[in-house]
Amino acid sequence: MLAAMPDSAPSPLSAGGPALRDGGDACPGTLRLHRADDGALARVRVPGGVLSADRAEALLAAAGRFGDGELHLTSRGNVQLRGLGAECGGGLAELLAGAGLLPSAAHERARNIVASPLAGLDGSPALGERLAELDALVCASAAAASLSGRFLFALDDGRGDVDALGADVTLIADGDAFLLRIGPGDEVFRIPAAEGPRAALRAAEAFLRAARDSGAWRVKDLPAPVRSELVRAVGAAVGPAEHRPRPRTAKAPEPGTHGTGDAVETTPGSGAAPETTPGSTDAPETTPGPGYAPETTPGSTDALPDAHRHANPHGPAHTAAPDHPPQAPPASAAALAVDVPLGRLTPGQWRLLTATARRYGGELRLTPWRGIVVPGPFTGAEAADALGALAAAGLITSPDSPWTGVGACIGRPGCAKSLADVRAEAGAALGPAGRLPVYWSGCERRCGHPHGEWIDVVATPDGHRISYVRGERRDPPATVRDDPAALAAAGPAARPLTL
Repeated sequence: MLAAMPDSAPSPLSAGGPALRDGGDACPGTLRLHRADDGALARVRVPGGVLSADRAEALLAAAGRFGDGELHLTSRGNVQLRGLGAECGGGLAELLAGAGLLPSAAHERARNIVASPLAGLDGSPALGERLAELDALVCASAAAASLSGRFLFALDDGRGDVDALGADVTLIADGDAFLLRIGPGDEVFRIPAAEGPRAALRAAEAFLRAARDSGAWRVKDLPAPVRSELVRAVGAAVGPAEHRPRPRTAKAPEPGTHGTGDAVETTPGSGAAPETTPGSTDAPETTPGPGYAPETTPGSTDALPDAHRHANPHGPAHTAAPDHPPQAPPASAAALAVDVPLGRLTPGQWRLLTATARRYGGELRLTPWRGIVVPGPFTGAEAADALGALAAAGLITSPDSPWTGVGACIGRPGCAKSLADVRAEAGAALGPAGRLPVYWSGCERRCGHPHGEWIDVVATPDGHRISYVRGERRDPPATVRDDPAALAAAGPAARPLTL
């Protein structure tokens, strides 16, 4: 059985080589598949979440040819293919490489880059050229091939959305400069915009040197003195530090229209790095989520605060009802944004998104909140028609959808470690949208959970434990017995939370 196999196993095309850290890096890729109960899993890195329509079609072809046909969005704007055959690695890699989605075999798990999905579309700075440059630099660096699949770069257009995700190296647009942040600290360093991508790569390479003794995979995992010295050394090379606290909560683009039709920037290369020189070669992520409540007794119904999420007072919701497009569309729009219930896209939904992209801006932008931005431009009528079609297909096109902010790991039956079918439970407990994301996890690993503030719902042998998370802080949990009715009743009886 696949469940009895190692968590991750190299495919025939994997570069292989010894692990640089004790236990190895089990993050899956396209050359190293993860074994799950529903088959093998591949994670395809999509830097910045940017996909051309052609590459989107290639991903759908890969899902249909080798997997279960569906595409799963991750909390880093990547795509996972599930239900793969154990021996499909070579064919999958060949298909993706032919589409430009695998520019460097050695770096395929190191190309973890998130970017502000509305950059250049709503009056914010465009990041496309810098994104393509950073991806190319990573793929051309021999040292960067040793980065863990957990290591994360972020390109923020200044609004703080991806800065709040706690990346290891973050570039924040600020006028004609970038602010460079290393790890989760509040110190940033101002550098000319043209030097940003190279400075980010150098910071990542400096991290690798700093991590040699500890075996840390991420900056936050370094011993505190080592982390402080890393930040000091990077700063000494670029300039004096400035104080800029990292945003506490990441704000995803709201479903609907954004910007005006005269402000549209698409990304050079649409997500793949340029060709590299010869010789170059979050445990699966899943979906968004939230949770908190004061300490309660088992079976208590005052678990989820009103500020976060209410359960459905009319009973379980097994499928997402189509949302309605805005009643008064703007005269034009630069982009449309949709969210994806539990991050899972059917072949029909993916085809519709790809066709919409091909008709208008030519690309899709996958967000770290398991949503998709479709750049335009669109006239008001075109935006309304497109949103109507996407809503009819079951995608979230309005911020008041009960699915907004709800996430879950794959749960049963896909994961042997899960204690519950948390996706079904999340759907059964739907209600009016809350302020914070709610994330349902089948076990303590919490694969793919959000960052910043969120509501954490974890299946346990005795039921579900619900807590409110603020960064590294976690309030005392509430316990709800393992009963769908008790979970569905938790929200309406909850007290509002004062933050």
